[in-house]
Amino acid sequence: MVHSLSPLLSAAALAWLTVCSLLIAAPVPASAESRVCSATAQLQFKACRAEARSDLQTTKAFCLNEDAGPRGCRRDAAEAHDEARNLCSDQLAARRNLCGTIGEAPYQPDMDPDHFQDPRNPWNPNPYFPLAVGNRWVFEEDGERIEIEVLDATKRISGIDCVVYRDTVTSDGLLVEDTDDWFGIRHNADVVYCGEEVKDYEYFEGDDPESPELTSIDGRFKVGVDLAKSGITFLGTPSVGITYRQEWDPGNAEDIGSVLSTTYGYGSDPVLDAFVPEALANLMCPDHDCIVIADQSTLDPDSFEHKFYARGIGKFLEVKPDEGEFVPLAECNFDPRCDALPIE
Repeated sequence: MVHSLSPLLSAAALAWLTVCSLLIAAPVPASAESRVCSATAQLQFKACRAEARSDLQTTKAFCLNEDAGPRGCRRDAAEAHDEARNLCSDQLAARRNLCGTIGEAPYQPDMDPDHFQDPRNPWNPNPYFPLAVGNRWVFEEDGERIEIEVLDATKRISGIDCVVYRDTVTSDGLLVEDTDDWFGIRHNADVVYCGEEVKDYEYFEGDDPESPELTSIDGRFKVGVDLAKSGITFLGTPSVGITYRQEWDPGNAEDIGSVLSTTYGYGSDPVLDAFVPEALANLMCPDHDCIVIADQSTLDPDSFEHKFYARGIGKFLEVKPDEGEFVPLAECNFDPRCDALPIE
């Protein structure tokens, strides 16, 4: 279930400023000819505005065929167009800020197969993102159940063997999302995001039978297909202040991560403590060695969340400071701490 507390506006606002400060660091000096990141952001802005115009014209064409007449429909279309244009501007600002943090160089992640381990038998696994076959995590959120399992399967992508990480979401027992994530592991223990197959389902009243209907594959990407490149799901050696791309398929998948803490334990940082269940943090972080990542997307600049990771467990908590909600780990099956879950 969703856990909500009374709004802690000052803490949430400070948390937001913490994330923003990581994204607006002093820009890396670069000549006009080498400002590839900023030029990429500008071209994506133009593409976004063009798509907004295209959607407006398509909707106007639909409006001509409405029984109630086109006037109200066209007004709604114009409002949606204005919102889309504003989002394009917000995305441009977020991408430019990101360039100021990660630099202006072309984004060319290392995908040399010689630099990767066997993901099912790694000699240098990432302790904060354990990928042993059979590992299972369950999160519960207001009637939704998020179940994750590392499958006994791999998928070769661009010459890299990637483990298959199944993520399913049910709402009141009904399947609403079924996703396969594909992760590789570099020699330095970076967990590399090679792609995901996303399937979102909806149920429509009046259908007979009422069964899950595939309605979206938004967010799907695969390295080497169309425009997609890999990102890093979890760094092998996280360091406070590092910001990195978690995935990059322009206009489709643009998540970024920023390391906020590598020494988290409850009571060590009042901003990060906001909305964190103290008992859960004490169970997972008794040695103050948990890692906190701020997750954002340049496609949705106004939203962000904190993800908390424990050595040997992986992610055990997601916090949405602007919404005053947190989603805790409710079950797992591979560590003695799992026996103490769930913690209310």
